[in-house]
Amino acid sequence: MKNRVSEIIAGLVVIVAAAVFLAYAASRTRTVGGTGYDLRASFGSIGPLTVGSPVKIAGVTIGEVTRTSLDPQTYAAIVQFRIQPDVKIPKDSSAAIESASLLGSDYLSISPGGSETMLKPGQAITATQSAINIESLLGKFVFSAANLATSTAKANGGGTSAPAPK
Repeated sequence: MKNRVSEIIAGLVVIVAAAVFLAYAASRTRTVGGTGYDLRASFGSIGPLTVGSPVKIAGVTIGEVTRTSLDPQTYAAIVQFRIQPDVKIPKDSSAAIESASLLGSDYLSISPGGSETMLKPGQAITATQSAINIESLLGKFVFSAANLATSTAKANGGGTSAPAPK
């Protein structure tokens, strides 16, 4: 009986510790939560941008991506995002999908415009730049470098460094 009580207490301690950890983790990862207002933007490609990705202005997180979908008419990627209620976005702002680093996760970057008219909830940022595919870019660079090396070798007489005999 004593063994059973200690097992129950140990189980309760583990459950409480897990709940505290989850609550802490949720509070640290959510930037906006249920507050703020929603905006949207349309992109040709969103790359690995996902729900929960940060929305930033000048490197400062001001919101998060709440939904991604496909426009059935244009086949464009629609990104819906929530902005903190105290941050106002000018109507002529632009949005771009950027990477924190080569291995970092993507985020939605907003460049504020100069308009005095601010976007209202539900409106869209129309000036957008799609995600750049780093792997594709690196592949093109490597392929270009290989072609350059081959062309240089052919121009130098088949790749030999010795002068041709006379």
